[in-house]
Amino acid sequence: MQKIYPREQLSHLLESSSPDNLTVGFANGCFDILHVGHLRYLQDARAYCDILVVAVNDDQSVHRLKGSGRPLIPLSERMELVAALQVVDFVTFFGEDTVEQTLRILKPDIQFKGTDYTPDTVPERHIMKELGGRVMIVGDPKDHSTTEMIQKLEDTEQ
Repeated sequence: MQKIYPREQLSHLLESSSPDNLTVGFANGCFDILHVGHLRYLQDARAYCDILVVAVNDDQSVHRLKGSGRPLIPLSERMELVAALQVVDFVTFFGEDTVEQTLRILKPDIQFKGTDYTPDTVPERHIMKELGGRVMIVGDPKDHSTTEMIQKLEDTEQ
């Protein structure tokens, strides 16, 4: 089954194939080096929805957010890895600095954010309220970080 779609195409697919009683959840991230923190975030999110959509930052937005040398893994490969996770139903991508436009296109019922946020600090919380959805904080404590993993690797090489 194909899981990776541009967000406009995914929107049409969700509208045409999802019964009204199914809850669509939405998670996002860079997923530059997939680690256990990502897995736990997505597993926890999946427990609260019937369909889990994951939006991955494109290469240019990862570079803007994370800086020089990032991403380490190109978008197509990051999406393929996320799509391979059993808990993920669909994967899309976005290039903006926030997922506001993607939320407006996909109109999920729940937006999931990691534990480095609170419901009051999620940048798109007002969009979800406007769309009639809600925000949930999920996952384990933010003890895992791609940036920290890269730093450890660099430290061991020196």
